[in-house]
Amino acid sequence: MRLQQSDPIFNMGVDVMRPAYNFEPQYRVTMLTREDWTKATGAPPVVKGLIWFTDGSKVREGTGAGVYGQSVGQRLSFSLGRYATVFQAEVYAILACAYEIQSQNRPEKYMSICSDSLTALKALKAIRTTSPLIHQCQKALNDISIWHAVGLFRVPGHAGIRG
Repeated sequence: MRLQQSDPIFNMGVDVMRPAYNFEPQYRVTMLTREDWTKATGAPPVVKGLIWFTDGSKVREGTGAGVYGQSVGQRLSFSLGRYATVFQAEVYAILACAYEIQSQNRPEKYMSICSDSLTALKALKAIRTTSPLIHQCQKALNDISIWHAVGLFRVPGHAGIRG
């Protein structure tokens, strides 16, 4: 009994739920290649408006997520503890970015969110999910898409892209 009280893993929720569906996402997911990013100066032409970069990572000490608003020069970082996975951190970073975009109430038409996580982007593009985190992120992306044309773009890791 004392073990359960001393270790936070025993008090964690699970990232599973009954299937939820996102039949008509209001945002677009585009899997860009390394060549798309490196053949032109700056971002590829499809990446427009305010540009945001997201990332998740895990080291021995814990897991974290980060957001960088290149166009607005804003940085956010979040500690997610020892038990979150890299996948959860990647999705959490995109979710935090969507919430930040929503809170800023900016007039720009286009919002581009760039991530190096192919798995997270595929999960957000999927019609069916059993993950509450993915479902929450899909909902947040749909919500900001009411006011902005939202695009999620893959940035291949270590592509030499500033952001």
